[in-house]
Amino acid sequence: MEVAANCSLRVKRPLLDPRFEGYKLSLEPLPCYQLELDAAVAEVKLRDDQYTLEHMHAFGMYNYLHCDSWYQDSVYYIDTLGRIMNLTVMLDTALGKPREVFRLPTDLTACDNRLCASIHFTSSTWVTLSDGTGRLYVIGTGERGNSASEKWEIMFNEELGDPFIIIHSISLLNAEEHSIATLLLRIEKEELDMKGSGFYVSLEWVTISKKNKDKKKYEIIKRDILCGKSVPHYAAIEPDGNGLMIVSYKSFTFVQAGQDLEENMDEDMSEKIKEPLYYWQQTEDDLTVTIRLPEDSTKEDIQVQFLPDHINIVLKDHQFLEGKLYSSIDHESSTWIIKESNSLEISLIKKNEGLTWPELVVGDKQGELIRDSAQCAAIAERLMHLTSEELNPNPDKEKPPCNAQELEECDIFFEESSSLCRFDGNTLKTTHVVNLGSNQYLFSVIVDPKEMPCFCLRHDVDALLWQPHSSKQDDMWEHIATFNALGYVQASKRDKKFFACAPNYSYAALCECLRRVFIYRQPAPMSTVLYNRKEGRQVGQVAKQQVASLETNDPILGFQATNERLFVLTTRNLFLIKVNTEN
Repeated sequence: MEVAANCSLRVKRPLLDPRFEGYKLSLEPLPCYQLELDAAVAEVKLRDDQYTLEHMHAFGMYNYLHCDSWYQDSVYYIDTLGRIMNLTVMLDTALGKPREVFRLPTDLTACDNRLCASIHFTSSTWVTLSDGTGRLYVIGTGERGNSASEKWEIMFNEELGDPFIIIHSISLLNAEEHSIATLLLRIEKEELDMKGSGFYVSLEWVTISKKNKDKKKYEIIKRDILCGKSVPHYAAIEPDGNGLMIVSYKSFTFVQAGQDLEENMDEDMSEKIKEPLYYWQQTEDDLTVTIRLPEDSTKEDIQVQFLPDHINIVLKDHQFLEGKLYSSIDHESSTWIIKESNSLEISLIKKNEGLTWPELVVGDKQGELIRDSAQCAAIAERLMHLTSEELNPNPDKEKPPCNAQELEECDIFFEESSSLCRFDGNTLKTTHVVNLGSNQYLFSVIVDPKEMPCFCLRHDVDALLWQPHSSKQDDMWEHIATFNALGYVQASKRDKKFFACAPNYSYAALCECLRRVFIYRQPAPMSTVLYNRKEGRQVGQVAKQQVASLETNDPILGFQATNERLFVLTTRNLFLIKVNTEN
C-alpha cells in the first residue's frame, strides 16, 4: 500500500523582515462610497437544527459577496428576488447601480431547508451556480463585462440531492471535450453516530463534460465523495483536474460508492488498532526485536541479513522487514534465535553506545517501542528541570521553567492541529500530507485565476502566503509573500468576521461583524526623514494601519479585496473603500 509523503512548507527567508517595527496608525482619510441596493441580499439564517460549530463555519459565516478574479474590480451578489447582480468599477466618482446579469429560474423561498445561493467563477467565460436547494447550474457567460458578447445561458441544470454550497470549480478544455469540475459542500446527519454531534461534512467532487464533436448536452461523468468531521478551511481542485488539496482541522477520506460513512469510519478504526508487526526494546548497548512467527515455522523458513546500517528479514519467502537502520550496528556480533513461544528474537549490538534510537528502521511505522520502567524514570529525571508544581518557583536559576504569565491570549493555539492534504484524483488516495501544527489558517486569496487559490497561514507572529503548484511534486507549496506581524495583530481582533488581501500583496484587511474595517499596508517609503531613537538609525519605510467605519447598523455579509479597492456588502448597501491608487 502506498503511504502518503510527509512534507513541510519551506519558508523563504528573504521574504521575512526580522527588523519589522510594527504598524503605525494613520489618520489619512479613506475615500468611501456607498450604494443602496434595490433589493436586500438573499441572506439565509441558520435554522434551529443547524446548531453545530460546523454549520456556523460553513453557512453562518458565509461570504455573500463574490469577486470575479478574471476581471478587475468586478463583484457579484444574489438578492432576494433571485437576481445575480454585478458591480464593475471603472471610475469611483462615476459609480453606476449594480446591474442584473441573470435571474434564477426557481423561487428560492419555496424550499424550507434551503441554504444560501452560491456562485463560483470557473473561467473567463464559465460560471457554476447553486440556488441553495440542491440544484447545480453550469452557465456559459461569454466574455463577462463586454456588453456585445456577454450572455448568461444555462448549459447544465440538474438536481443533485440535498442542498449544498459550491466552494470551488475549474474548467478543463482539450481537443476532444470540455469539462467542468466542481466541489460541493454539505453537512449531513449521521443517525448512527452516538459519540459526537451526529453531523459530518461531505465534499462531493462532480465532473460534468461534453464531447466537442457531439451536439449532446453536458452530462455528469464522475461523482466522488469525501467525508470528514470538520468544515475544511480550504479546498480546491488542481488546474489540471488530477488532484485536490484540503486544509482541515480533521482529516477527510474518500467514501466508495454504496458505502456509508459508518462503514468507512469502521475501516479506518480497524486500520488504526491493527497489531504492530514487531516489538522492540533498547538499552544503552543493544536492541532486541521480537516478531511473532506463523505456526509451524522452522529455522529454514527464516532468513535474517545483518549489514552495518541495514537489516533484511524474510519469512517463508516473503519480505517481512527491510530498510536502513537508524544508526550503525556491529553486524558480526548481532544474532537471532527462535524462542519457545513461537517468536523470533533478534539482538542488535549498537556501534554508538548510549545513543537512544527513536525508531528501528528509518521511516518504518509498523513496529512498537516498549520502554521499561527504569528507562521511563531516567527520561523523567532528565526533564525534571522543565516542570514544577509551583508557578515559576525560582526564575533566576540556570534553567528556569516556562512562565505561563508571559504568554498572551493570541499566543495560545488549539491543542489539535490542522493538516494540509493532497488527494490524487484517480486513485482517490492521499499522496502528500503537511502537519500545520501551530500554523493557524487565516484566509485564502486568488492571486492568479489560472492557478489554485493561495492560502495564508500564521507563522510565529507573521502571516505567510502560500501558492500551491500541483505540477511540482517536490515543492508543491511556494512561499510568495509575507504580511509582517499580521498573525499576531489579527489574533487580538476578537470580533473579526472576514479576512482578505490584495492579489498584489500591497495590503491585507479584515472586518468585524459590524461597521469597522482594518487595513494593514505593506511597508512603503516615506516622503519625510524619520529616525529610530533607540537605535539611532534612519527609518526608510513605514507600515501603516488604517481604520474605516461604515455608516450603517446592518451586519456585514460580504467582504472582498482587489488591488485598488475594498468591497463591503451589508444587507441593503454595498460600500466601496478606495485603498490604493495604481499608477
